[in-house]
Amino acid sequence: MKKILVVTDKPFAASAVSGIRKITEEAGYQLGLLEKYTSKEELLTGVADADAIIIRSDIVDKDVIAAAKNLKIVVRAGAGYDNIDLAACTEKSIVAMNTPGQNSNAVAELALGMMVLQARNQYDGSSGTELRHKKLGIHAYGNVGRYVAEIAKGFGMEVYAYDLFVDAAKMEAEGVKPVGSVEELYKTCQYVSLHIPANEKTKKSINFELLSMMPKGATLVNTARKEVIDEAGLLTMFTERPDFRYLSDIEPAIKAELADKFAGKFFFTPKKMGAQTSEANNNAGIAAAKQIVGFFEKGDKTFQVN
Repeated sequence: MKKILVVTDKPFAASAVSGIRKITEEAGYQLGLLEKYTSKEELLTGVADADAIIIRSDIVDKDVIAAAKNLKIVVRAGAGYDNIDLAACTEKSIVAMNTPGQNSNAVAELALGMMVLQARNQYDGSSGTELRHKKLGIHAYGNVGRYVAEIAKGFGMEVYAYDLFVDAAKMEAEGVKPVGSVEELYKTCQYVSLHIPANEKTKKSINFELLSMMPKGATLVNTARKEVIDEAGLLTMFTERPDFRYLSDIEPAIKAELADKFAGKFFFTPKKMGAQTSEANNNAGIAAAKQIVGFFEKGDKTFQVN
């Protein structure tokens, strides 16, 4: 009997676990849970007999791959997969997958929620501004970007987007104005919402040179990855541009310095919260279970990322 192991330092909601269990057990597989583990040693021991692993933000590195002797597939319940060592998976002929789109609406709602929070000066009682008629730039028009655009249009924002991999005609058909370069996006929009992955091309690409192009009243929203931000450049931006605001569900290493000098000009959630809704929790976990069953039963590798 194949063993499917759910490895979650931050556990899924009980309803998500129930859904995962129903899918795996109906397929004739055994389900195991490794929740709130406290050490890497516990993780390495736990994965030893797993044929498949479902993770959230948990790290599957070469040590985990080496310890999981029976492993055939690992699925990240979410869109990002930089917490999986893809090279190590490929070397061992292990399929790595994500579950794109399952958390998208939750992330998009968080991005807009933070914009409203900051536009109203974090509800400190002072007079704020409105989002209506403001220009919003979406940096990467994927699943999350599309939801951000949809919600922002409901607020009456003027939405622009930059994405080399999405047809401009598609953006226009969805009421979004495509731009030809990332520089044009930042020069045009008072708000920019980041949805780019963290890779060798994007790491530290959001720097002072780019941010300084933004118009007065600039606000950057990052629900993507902390690695895409050049934190030295971010600090310079705060120093040089008193009008600048930064919102994120990822705390930067320079948080203490920002708190000391720029209180009220930034907002960070206490932990990464883009996917922290009951709906996203259920959707991603259940999608991961279905993908594993599809892989074992039909050889389906639709969402393979390695």
